[in-house]
Amino acid sequence: MADVRSKAVVSFILLAIVSCLRALAQEHEPPREPLGLPPIIWPEENPYTPEKAELGRLLYFDKRLSSDGSVACATCHNPANAFTDGAAVSTGIKGQKGGRSAPTVINRAYSLAQFWDGRAATLEEQAKGPIANPIEMTSDADAAAAHRACVERLRAVPGYVDRFDKVFGTREFTIDHVAKAIATFERTVLSGNAPFDKYKAGDKTAMSEDQVRGMKVFFDKATCDRCHIGFNFTDGSYENIGIGMDKPEPDLGRYLITKREKEKGAFKTPTLREIEHTAPYMHDGSLKTLEDVVEHYDKGGIKNPNLHERIKPLNLTKQDKADLVSFLKALSGEGWRHVKAPGPNELPR
Repeated sequence: MADVRSKAVVSFILLAIVSCLRALAQEHEPPREPLGLPPIIWPEENPYTPEKAELGRLLYFDKRLSSDGSVACATCHNPANAFTDGAAVSTGIKGQKGGRSAPTVINRAYSLAQFWDGRAATLEEQAKGPIANPIEMTSDADAAAAHRACVERLRAVPGYVDRFDKVFGTREFTIDHVAKAIATFERTVLSGNAPFDKYKAGDKTAMSEDQVRGMKVFFDKATCDRCHIGFNFTDGSYENIGIGMDKPEPDLGRYLITKREKEKGAFKTPTLREIEHTAPYMHDGSLKTLEDVVEHYDKGGIKNPNLHERIKPLNLTKQDKADLVSFLKALSGEGWRHVKAPGPNELPR
């Protein structure tokens, strides 16, 4: 009888240990992707940990990353505006205006390159960009000096030194550690489980009748999916659709990075996830509403020598246009609205 009881006790203890290990493992797993999104591929050189994501969240909202303490990542990529700033072009330190609209951070984990022109190969590289940009977050014209100054400011905060030590195992952290933390947080900002995802999963009541009609316009009549393809509604390509090319000195976009003639005026095809909430639209914020966007494509863009061959008049009816806008709103989901700015006493001191 004693042996039976001993075995029962041992079994109970083993089950308890297994349960604890499972719970501990779950605590260190990244958040689950919403319906409609594939698993995130985390970089080997920057794997997920909850502590790193939390450090990244704090840094993301901390204005001390800027040289005058006035601008944070969240200033231009605000959760309240679906991780944009709701402006045609963004405002940096000293009230300086940039030349492009702030793209959303949402689903950026799935993007192969960052910025409108793709000049950053990774989210980590992107995170370092604004910190060294004299229009955005620094008064220093030298990028290396701007990064050093940012790290020095953070190293002067004991709370940050302790957190970096816990996450990365060093109190002598660098700008690369800062970027890794911010990028880890940003990879958790997702949008899925939208009405479209539920509809595709079998719930035929998830979208309204006009949204279903708009879906047919999107995929069949207007063939928007030639560029806005896949689960994230983008193929990641760079296209000239004519935006800004009628100006005296147009922004040449991707050409400034590659120097390829055919990419003059080409910009990244953005995700359409949460497009309802990220107005104004296009790289220069020149189109204020989704209706304006649909009209732009329907007329065949703005003619210029490098206009992409796919951009041609669509000849949509008034009903087609209204239905298409309704469908685009069916791409608004969840996975990002839970993100909150740190409270007044939450940032490290």
